[in-house]
Amino acid sequence: MEHLSTKKHIVIILSIGIYLFFLGNQGIYITDPVESNYTLTASEMVQSGDYISPQIYGMYWYDKPILFYWQLASAFTIFGINEFSARFWPAVMGLIGIMGTYAFTRYLYNAKIAFIASLILETSFEYWLISKAVITDMSLFVFFNAVLVCFYLAYSSEKKQYYYGAYLFAGLATLTKGPIGFLLPGFIIVVFMLWQRNTTELKHMKCAVGTLILTFVGGSWYYIMYMIHGKIFLETFLGVHNFLRATVSEHPKDNVWYYYLVMFIIGFFPWAFTLPLVLKKMWAKRACPKIDETTGFLVIWILVVFVFYQIVATKYTTYTFPAFLPIAILVARFFAERKPLLKKMLIFNLVFYTLLTFFVAIPYCQKYSAKDAGVIVAASKKSDAIVGSYGEYHTSAVFYSGVKIYRIEKAQNIDKLIPKAMSWNSKNVMPFFPEEDLIKKNHVLMLVSADSLDRFKMDIKGNWVLVWQRNQELLFKKQSSINPNYFYQ
Repeated sequence: MEHLSTKKHIVIILSIGIYLFFLGNQGIYITDPVESNYTLTASEMVQSGDYISPQIYGMYWYDKPILFYWQLASAFTIFGINEFSARFWPAVMGLIGIMGTYAFTRYLYNAKIAFIASLILETSFEYWLISKAVITDMSLFVFFNAVLVCFYLAYSSEKKQYYYGAYLFAGLATLTKGPIGFLLPGFIIVVFMLWQRNTTELKHMKCAVGTLILTFVGGSWYYIMYMIHGKIFLETFLGVHNFLRATVSEHPKDNVWYYYLVMFIIGFFPWAFTLPLVLKKMWAKRACPKIDETTGFLVIWILVVFVFYQIVATKYTTYTFPAFLPIAILVARFFAERKPLLKKMLIFNLVFYTLLTFFVAIPYCQKYSAKDAGVIVAASKKSDAIVGSYGEYHTSAVFYSGVKIYRIEKAQNIDKLIPKAMSWNSKNVMPFFPEEDLIKKNHVLMLVSADSLDRFKMDIKGNWVLVWQRNQELLFKKQSSINPNYFYQ
């Protein structure tokens, strides 16, 4: 009977996951600036045949490790370079994350709570969103949490071979996001073992062989990159995208104490609003329940993630996402006795995310993508013309057009903007072109942000014709006349 129940659970969980995570993906445009950076890099990887050194705009790019680019490149190779293939692996990893949650929760408690935990997790807002987004976070979620799952399976049983899995997944997490992939899960494990006061377990943790596994899986690509590119790789990847991000806020306005509390309420919607019911139930008992080993492990997992990222200077909405797995398990324990409420919320979620996909996600991504501009650029560009971007730079236009697009800046400003060591400018790897030199070019296509139009008219001399317009972007074509008038058609 338990076996039949498990099979039924898996079918339901996978069916809901496939529906939610893949629904409408082929119509969700690649947005700027994050998604387009990943997709352009992966497409250049496929086109160049260089699967070791990530490139963007034809230049080496040290923003993220290699594994997510490999995932994207594999999908582009199989399905072609399009929106569906770009969103394929986040959706697949989302399904893997849900199945891992079911298996782990079933081990901890029973099939009923495992089923509920999986349903809660896959219908939380942030999980749905990241399963459709072209970013590294769903892959990191799976590998990061797999480290902790394998650790606890080994720690709480006689099957110590699971420790090998913890080292393996730590290596994969490191290949996905960097050193945080093994450092933070490792710190969670250390805090848990200090709480347990169990130092004797260290002799069972396969440290010697495990370190070799972690080093080989997680470190080989880094070693190869250092041998190819040398100091600049370490300075940019470790210096800017790890040390600088941790110590200097990239977005200072977000560096407030309540940032991740707000992100949790939004990200765990609608289930976050059941927490008052959980607290009410605890209050009714007039006592705090005893924290057993399993509960303590889940709570430490949650708290360390939130406290760590609160301390880190740069705040991002997705940083605390890995904590959603243990949160879902704890909330599932409450819903185990509330089947009618669970059913109502699941029906609401299925309707809500269906509407959200077609009436919010698709229109939103069309608004914040330059796909239409990229298609027009590809169709309009003459062989000897250059294409420039004035104002906000749209990487998605490069991805969709396959055309080199220059960022247009005053010559005196370019040196201040180009990549430098230990500076956020290291992200400015797009090609630059001095606006003063445009007067020398007869054939120019200029993509202009709507909010930069007035400045464009004042700064850039020439006879320009508006050939295409959308809410966010305008495309101008330069005529051979040097009369500085603007014509609209």
